[in-house]
Order: sequence, then C-alpha cells, then structure tokens
Amino acid sequence: MEYDSIECISTSDGYGLGEEEIQHLHHHQFSSSKTHNNVNVNVVVRPTTSVHDLLECPVCTNSMYPPIHQCHNGHTLCSTCKTRVHNRCPTCRQELGDIRCLALEKVAESLEFPCKYCPLGCPEIFPYYSKLKHELICNFRPYSCPYAGSECSVVGDIPYLVTHLRDDHKVDMHSGCTFNHRYVKSNPREVENATWMLTVFNCFGQYFCLHFEAFQLSMAPVYMAFVRFMGDEEDARNYSYSLEVGGNGRKLIWEGTPRSIRDGHRKVRDSHDGLIIQRNMALFFSGGERKELKLRVTGRIWKEPPNPDAAAGPCVPNLSL
Repeated sequence: MEYDSIECISTSDGYGLGEEEIQHLHHHQFSSSKTHNNVNVNVVVRPTTSVHDLLECPVCTNSMYPPIHQCHNGHTLCSTCKTRVHNRCPTCRQELGDIRCLALEKVAESLEFPCKYCPLGCPEIFPYYSKLKHELICNFRPYSCPYAGSECSVVGDIPYLVTHLRDDHKVDMHSGCTFNHRYVKSNPREVENATWMLTVFNCFGQYFCLHFEAFQLSMAPVYMAFVRFMGDEEDARNYSYSLEVGGNGRKLIWEGTPRSIRDGHRKVRDSHDGLIIQRNMALFFSGGERKELKLRVTGRIWKEPPNPDAAAGPCVPNLSL
C-alpha cells in the first residue's frame, strides 16, 4: 500500500590456547587397544572430549534428546536427522535401523548444564532434559527484529536491534513520551494489507515501537495503531499508553499496556489489541468531501506507579480474641 506523505512530530516532556598448549594436548592424546568379549576395541582418548560433545548430533550439531538413535557401530544422531539421512549412518554409511542409544539417554538424564544463553547473562542451571524447555522462554534469549514491513530474520539484544532498525530499516528515532503523526493518502478507497512502523521512541530509558497499518477486518477496511515495548512482557506491564484520533468535533481514545516484542506484530494485530479505526470513520475525521484521508494520531506513554498493595502481600485478618 502506497502513501503520499507522513508527517512525524515528536514532542519531548573462553580463551584460545597458545601453540605450546595445543602441542601439549596433542602430546598427551593417546590410543589404546582393549579386548572385550572377543571384540577388539580401539579407544582414542581426547582430553577435549566432554559428555556435552557426545550429546551433540554430528549432522545438525544441536543437542540430542530422546529418542537418540545409533547405528550398529555405535555412531549416534538425533531423531530429526535420522529421516534426513534416509536411515543411513552419516559416519560409516551403515543402515541405522531402530536402535536406541539408551545408555547415552540415561547419562544425559543425570547431567546438569547451564542455559545456552549463559553468555548473555542467564545464571540458571538445569537438568539436561529441562534445559531445552527453559531456553524456549528464557528472558535472556535474543529478540527478533520487530520491523513489520518485511520478514526480517535478524535477532539480537535491544541496543543491537535499535541500531539495526535505524541503519537498515531507516526507522525514525525520537526521544520523548508524546507523539503526533499525520497520515495522508489521496486515494483511501484502495486499502490493502500494509504495515508501517512509524517511529521508535526512547523514553524512561526504554524503547517503544509505534505501529500503524491498514488491513481488511471481516471484509471491512480498517486502520490500526498500537505500541509495542522493546523488552519482556513483565517489564512492559510497568508502562501504559494512550492513542487518540479525531476530527469534526469527534474523537476516539484508546488506552492500554504495550505488548512485548516477544509477541509478533501479526499476533498483536490479530488480537485487535490497539486503536482500530474503520475507513468510513477515518474519512469522517478527515473532513471535506471524504475523498482524501487526513488522519492525525496523537498519543503518549507513561510509567505506572508501583502497586503498594502488591509489594505488601496479601492482607491477613486478625482473628485473635
């Protein structure tokens, strides 16, 4: 969807080893040959090998979870990659069959590992099989780019994404907690699915994204504006925002809590969690002969005061006589 002009006014209220250490490790790597049940087994011991390495799938390099499969020669791989390699061991090319590596699954059961986002600040340590579930919701996991105008695959922390939005998506950056946008379109009868992120605001030391878009809602063309918080949902609850649109002595006001960018913009849009303006009403606000859309959206963001009742805990009545 093309637009003619948008006016934006913001008012402010592991360390690497040296060569000697590497040679030392190579010197102490050794091989041995043992006989067990009449089978000659060659064992190569490498000091750098860990149980974590054994649990790494040789195909996708991700951690393996039950069922862990193995071939007749003992080479393992994850269940996802078993179908990808057409039931052939990627190491020795032997047929895999349906052999489970129960020993490795039991070993994994007894282990604890730090969250993979430990380098980003997560201090948690979990049993191996609980680790994956935690990592899906870990507060330290990277954020996805919140730009709604394209399917952007960039991930990172908030400062990195702010720079990415400014430099790569050319998003307007503003400081302040109030905003005033004017949207103008010469042919408002042509409403297609289109998305914009008009600006990113920096206020209260946090970043907020203001979205504005047009789409069909139950076959009716509508416009929608909403704000997302660049952070987690728990922190987003500390803030509120209002949006106002109007004209001809009429106005619509929306107040709500910004959604976290953990929620995709489409999820927010489809939940209708924002200011929705039907096209006919938007044209009424525009005045004139309703042939041109001139929509002004204003708003502000504020920080909610702490709840003293929540901090004090539940009230327990005194039942003593």
